[in-house]
Amino acid sequence: MKREKLMEHIEMLKEKMPWYVLDYYQSKAIVPYSFTTLFEYLKEYNRFFQWLIEAKISAASSTTKISVDTLEYLKKKDVELYINQLMERPTKNTHSNNRGLSQTTINRSISALSSLFRYLTEEVENDEGEPYFHRNVMKKIQTHKKRETLAARAENIKSKIFLGEESREFLEFINNKYAEKLSPRALACFHKNKERDLAIIALILGSGIRLSECIGLDMDDLHLRTQRVEIFRKGGKRDSVNMASFALPYLEQYLAVRKNKYQPEKLNKALFLTSYRNKANRIDASSVEKMVGKYSQSFKVKVSPHKLRHTLATRLYAETNSQVLVSHQLGHSSTQVTDLYTHIVDEEQKDALNRL
Repeated sequence: MKREKLMEHIEMLKEKMPWYVLDYYQSKAIVPYSFTTLFEYLKEYNRFFQWLIEAKISAASSTTKISVDTLEYLKKKDVELYINQLMERPTKNTHSNNRGLSQTTINRSISALSSLFRYLTEEVENDEGEPYFHRNVMKKIQTHKKRETLAARAENIKSKIFLGEESREFLEFINNKYAEKLSPRALACFHKNKERDLAIIALILGSGIRLSECIGLDMDDLHLRTQRVEIFRKGGKRDSVNMASFALPYLEQYLAVRKNKYQPEKLNKALFLTSYRNKANRIDASSVEKMVGKYSQSFKVKVSPHKLRHTLATRLYAETNSQVLVSHQLGHSSTQVTDLYTHIVDEEQKDALNRL
């Protein structure tokens, strides 16, 4: 979704929110949470507050008038009833026989509510320096993770990442072969954004930063001489991340044409730009997702930017055999998350042995 459209939707949702959610929004916009995350969270709050009224848990006439006391005295069984309703609600997909939202969507709803309740019970301060209330019912609610071993997940991911030299081959494919079968119109669009697209993909493949971290970069955040990029991690933490040397030429080529191709205003410091109606804007997440999907599908298999992050992590672990280094590179607080990459590399090593 384009940034302008995203902000329009956010403003529409804010009009439906009670005052304490607006306080929450203001606080998290400063942290900063990405606007995409805030948009998704506001959608979840709107759905939850509408349910509170429909279930007669709140007697408010509209979602904007739901009292903070309603959340304070909400019972665990009420939240469980809401989650059960999400699991059983009819799906909007008329071609599916499944009922209810996916577990991923339900987990996102729980995470959104947990974030709001944590803010109201721990982070915010009233005039007396106290939170709005202390009882956090969401601490009693658990998310249900997908039942899948690391080995099974690794096998699933393995077919959707670029192992060995495939990272370089992917970039070379975009640079030299992708345009061969394009129509004249598609070819013109490709050449317009070729350097930018290659720079984005090379940066993610060479650093493992998240999509949100990538599109949030400003010009001053990129340091080619030291091969580092400064980003905001989840929770607003500033971090400095190393880049692989193979990404540098693609970034240099993009920087050489950025000004002439996109004509940004002097105050526009966004690193990666897109042009709409002759105006340069920061590129958004959906555009990058479509771009990566388009190129990767033509090369081997359609993947997401997050799979490019998996690619870097897997290759880095294969080279270093260190979960600590991988976790630092990815910005994880522990090595537990990186256990996945040990399984992927084990399978890659087994395949290499079988080819001997």
